[in-house]
Amino acid sequence: MRQLPFFFLILFIFCSCASTKKQPAQAEEVYLFSYFKGNGDGLHLAYSLDGYNWQALKNDSIFLKPTAGNDKLMRDPCIIRGADGRFHMVWTVSWNEKGLGYASSDDLLHWSEQQFVPVMAHEPKARNTWAPELTYNEEKKEYMIYWATTITGLYPETQSEKDDAYNHRMYYVTTKDFKNFSETKLLYDPGFNVIDATIIKDDNRYVMFLKDETREPAKKNIRMAYSESLTGPYSEAGPPITGNYWAEGPTTLKLGDKWLVYFDKYTEHSMGAVQSEDMQNWTDISDKISFPKGMRHGSIFKVTKAEFEKLQ
Repeated sequence: MRQLPFFFLILFIFCSCASTKKQPAQAEEVYLFSYFKGNGDGLHLAYSLDGYNWQALKNDSIFLKPTAGNDKLMRDPCIIRGADGRFHMVWTVSWNEKGLGYASSDDLLHWSEQQFVPVMAHEPKARNTWAPELTYNEEKKEYMIYWATTITGLYPETQSEKDDAYNHRMYYVTTKDFKNFSETKLLYDPGFNVIDATIIKDDNRYVMFLKDETREPAKKNIRMAYSESLTGPYSEAGPPITGNYWAEGPTTLKLGDKWLVYFDKYTEHSMGAVQSEDMQNWTDISDKISFPKGMRHGSIFKVTKAEFEKLQ
């Protein structure tokens, strides 16, 4: 065989090696959104590959029906992957009970027995336990569960009869095993009626997104507060990051260098979102997202591609 010129020989070797390299892998993680419908029918899951377009799994059927509590609702489901690799979920079991629901799973299909955790049972004037969330404290190797409660008679200066005298502040407990829980403590009193807090870690600080539930004059918007410690103290709440509509149930996702905060435009029966690169200047991108019809707010978390395929 005739000898190839040196230049073409090198080119041939380079092309041969390149053809044996692995092709770019597809995304190894899928975003999941836990949510409920109606008054709290059970756990639903939607998925997204880009964080903007979301589709319901299993034809929007229920992955877990609620059994905890007297009213057996499942509202505001919050799911995180724990340090043990399991998925841990908390949720609102009732409009008026003094505890919350908890269950865990390895695969989001088979769940542990549902527990009612009586986090406000010690308080005779507690009216409710709403929208619990979970955040893992890496420094202390423990979980913090936090939620909104109205205790009749407290903070009369921010009470409104238009909200049926509900007047919330944020409370919390910590746990390492979801069997033993700390004493319930006050987490955040911003000086107004507050619900639906969710906390993420951003570098060396904790960022709390929360709903200003003030009714007179109506606020009903999402705001932010900061702390160097997960359990606080948190700063004063900043200005609203949402627009001229009522919003609740924030949850967050970081896509590249952009932060997205999704929320429930509950009076408009739709979902909304805002986006920021610096957590100071926010742009409404509600017209750029899509969600399953009739979904209500919950939380976002990630799963592997293999885990996702099992859910289909």
